[in-house]
Amino acid sequence: MSRRRRTTASGPAATNAAVFGEVLKHFREASGLTQEALALKIPCDRSQVARVEAGTRVPGEAFAKQCDEILRTGGVLERLWGRIDWYPEVQHPDWFERRAKMDAEAVALRAYQEQVIPGLLQTPDYASVLFSRRSADSSEVESRVRARLSRQPRFLAEDGPLYIAVLDESCLRNAVGSPDIMRDQCAHLLNVGQLPNIRIQVAPADRFGLIRPLSSVTLIELVDERWVYSESLDRGHFNNDPAVYARHSQTYDVLRADIPSAHESAALISDVMEGYEQHEQARTQRGDLDQEQLQRRQRRRLHRSGAQLDEEQLQRRQRRQLHRSSPRYPRLGPRP
Repeated sequence: MSRRRRTTASGPAATNAAVFGEVLKHFREASGLTQEALALKIPCDRSQVARVEAGTRVPGEAFAKQCDEILRTGGVLERLWGRIDWYPEVQHPDWFERRAKMDAEAVALRAYQEQVIPGLLQTPDYASVLFSRRSADSSEVESRVRARLSRQPRFLAEDGPLYIAVLDESCLRNAVGSPDIMRDQCAHLLNVGQLPNIRIQVAPADRFGLIRPLSSVTLIELVDERWVYSESLDRGHFNNDPAVYARHSQTYDVLRADIPSAHESAALISDVMEGYEQHEQARTQRGDLDQEQLQRRQRRRLHRSGAQLDEEQLQRRQRRQLHRSSPRYPRLGPRP
C-alpha cells in the first residue's frame, strides 16, 4: 500500500517505513541478492521489494518474517516491524485522518453503533475479516488491521479517556468470519467493559419504543470543542454546530436511559457468546457425525459386497457339482 511522503523545510523526512526499507536493503545486499532474487525466494513481485526498500509501501508481518529467514538476520526485521507504529505510514482518506487525530486528543467519546463492532473495540481477527471484504491483498489487509489496532491502546488503558459505546444488538448478531471469531469478539467486549473508563451497553432488537439514531454516530468531546461524527458509504461527516450536538446528545442520553445497563448488557453479551460456542460445538459434532455415517456406509457396502461374493462363490460351486453329475459325463465302472 502506498502512503504520502511527509516533507520538512530541509527535504523529505525520514519515516518508519523508510528506516525499515534501509535495514532490509542492508541485509539484502550483504547476502549478495538482487531485489529480483529476493522476490523470487519470498515469492512476490520485484516491485514490492523495491517499494518496501524505498519506504513507499508498508510491509506485512509475514513479509518481514520471510525476509528474516531468507537473509538470516536472526529475526531483526520482524522485531523492527513489531516496534513500528505503522498507522502514520498507511494512506487514509483525509476525513479518516481527521477522525483519527480527534481520537488521539479526545477527552471523551460516546458512540452509537449498528451492524458491526466499533473499530476501537474490535479484535484483530474480526477486523481482518472486515478489511478482507474490501481487498484481496493480504499485505494491505494486514496493514489496515495494524493501523486500526494502533488506535486502541489509548482507550484501553486504565487511565484512558471516557468511552461509552451503545451497540445495537445487530452488532452482536451479524456473523463475521466464524463462530470462533464472534465468540472471541464477545469475550473481548466483556473484558474491556470492565475497565473503569469504558462502558458498553446493548440496545436489544426486541425492545419496542426505543428512539435510536438513524445511523451510527459518535459524539466527540475535545478539550475546547464538541463534534458530531457519522459516516456514509465512502466518507465521514463532521458537525460542530452546538444545536446539532445538543440534539444528538439528548437522543443518545435518552436511549442510554431506556436500555439495559452496562452490567445487564454484559449478561446479554455472555448469552450471545455462549450461543456462538454452542454453534461451534454443534458444527464439530455434525462433522464427527458425518464422518461416522460415512464410515458406516462404507462398512455396509463392504458387508454387502462380501455377502454377495460369498453367494456367488456358493453358486459357482453348485454349478460345478451339477456339471460333474450331469448324464453327459457318465461315471466309468471299474476295469475288469
